[in-house]
Amino acid sequence: MEEGLNECSMLSQIHKEFGSGGVDIRTYSPLTLAYIGDAVFEIIIRTLIVEKGQRAANTLHRHTTKIVCAQTQAKMIEAVYESLTEEEQEVYRRGKNTKTNSSAKNASLSDYHKATGFEALCGYLFLKDNMERITQIIGQSLEEAQIIV
Repeated sequence: MEEGLNECSMLSQIHKEFGSGGVDIRTYSPLTLAYIGDAVFEIIIRTLIVEKGQRAANTLHRHTTKIVCAQTQAKMIEAVYESLTEEEQEVYRRGKNTKTNSSAKNASLSDYHKATGFEALCGYLFLKDNMERITQIIGQSLEEAQIIV
């Protein structure tokens, strides 16, 4: 095990430190799942980009925004949808089919809905404390959609 890492997940640490948790995640709306999933996805992508080497912050930001956008997320979920479990497909579909109050910026409505479903899936898996599965899905989707980080 690397120095500084321990067996405690980020979610477990949050629950431990702040006394939160205990809510049945099946009761969360798809948009709530997408809200947290957006942050989880972005932190993973930012980490991958930062670990490629030291670069100016604006360069890091530009690279990140090319990946953390509706069009790319739609491409990613399309690449791996068939390999998702039935439960994961259902969470994705719930997120994708949710009526949103905002509109897509620089993306088609179709891509925006697919991205919302993808983010909902990331949020669901994060709240299930399954980072291993999130990273598997993201890794596979980056590879299959031929997205270079």
